[in-house]
Amino acid sequence: MKPYYATITVIGRDKTGVVAKVTSFLFEQHANIEALEEQVTRGQFSMTIQASWKPEQTAMDTVRAGLQKLAKTLDMEIKVRFTEANRRQRCAIFVTKETHCLDSLMKAFSAGKLNKAQPVVVIGNRGDLKPLADKYKLPFYCIPWEERGPAESHALSILDKHEVDFVILARFMKILSPNFVWRFKNKIINIHPSLLPSFPGPQAYRQAYEHGVKIVGVTAHFVSMHLDEGPIIAQDSFSVRSNATLKEIVASGQKIEAKTLVKAVKLYLSKRLDVFWGVVKEV
Repeated sequence: MKPYYATITVIGRDKTGVVAKVTSFLFEQHANIEALEEQVTRGQFSMTIQASWKPEQTAMDTVRAGLQKLAKTLDMEIKVRFTEANRRQRCAIFVTKETHCLDSLMKAFSAGKLNKAQPVVVIGNRGDLKPLADKYKLPFYCIPWEERGPAESHALSILDKHEVDFVILARFMKILSPNFVWRFKNKIINIHPSLLPSFPGPQAYRQAYEHGVKIVGVTAHFVSMHLDEGPIIAQDSFSVRSNATLKEIVASGQKIEAKTLVKAVKLYLSKRLDVFWGVVKEV
């Protein structure tokens, strides 16, 4: 029988004894803690634990109930996501209005190129891509993003409802807060239209055009607490003609954005990636 895995996130105001209390409870539940990462930022405590159980020792309801009780005791948010070994991972795709990345991802899923995962929901801060989500029979949620806090809370509730394991940002043009990112640490994949660390921010192609660069590229990376600075998964580039227009550069870039994002998701699903001191390494 195959083992069960779980990701546990703990978030709240910093206080002493949190790590000890959570890990002690997991030990009592026969969990094998495979990875633990925690940090404190301006008094905010965040911890992510990767744990596993032998099938005969897994009591998911008991673990969930115990963690809920512990959350009340600590006055913190504690969430757990269970995954069976070799189960297809469930992903959410976040979009705004550009179609190329979502369309390429869905074609790759349909062709079996990403068969270790299944898309289960599309979330957009605009409604432009609902017809494309409908085409692939995926539920679509439009969440206006005028106020980031309520929008992220709504999005997180949808991810919980659909039991999402990881998130793909398919040209999603909103910045996610540390509060959101920590809940899916190294499980949010973004595509950025430049060869990071050059040209971060929303106008990367324009910056490249105005600087007259001869090589323009794209970067797929894990989302971190800092804008466009997450660990890099994959990159690609193309040469720019001396008389190329901004419109031509954007068109060329969008072609490799889609391809590189699909490549990054495939690498992620291969489980050959590890993040070590902020750098992605294949293992």
